[in-house]
Amino acid sequence: MSHDYNAQKAETFETFEALGEGADLPKSAVITYQFFPESSEPNWAGLSKALEAKGFRCAVFEDEDTLDASFGPIPVTPQEIWKQEKIATEIALTFEFEPDGWVLMEDGN
Repeated sequence: MSHDYNAQKAETFETFEALGEGADLPKSAVITYQFFPESSEPNWAGLSKALEAKGFRCAVFEDEDTLDASFGPIPVTPQEIWKQEKIATEIALTFEFEPDGWVLMEDGN
């Protein structure tokens, strides 16, 4: 089954809108994208290396079955968040990892 990028993008924009309601968001921030393995023998090192080649900083939490891929600081807009999320997702899917959302990690200013 192919990945539904349109649904993922819509979810990112909805999450951003909900996050911004009543909150004063920073102009720039590091965004951490989270991925979990679909394989019983995940290639943590391979995915980390591929993401790092695109400028992401990775942290693996095997006990939680999660890989965090941080990027930025970038402008805090849904378009910029999605741009990097799509790049990371395309890479992750080739290693049988699925996206599991994103979080603003720190102010980039």
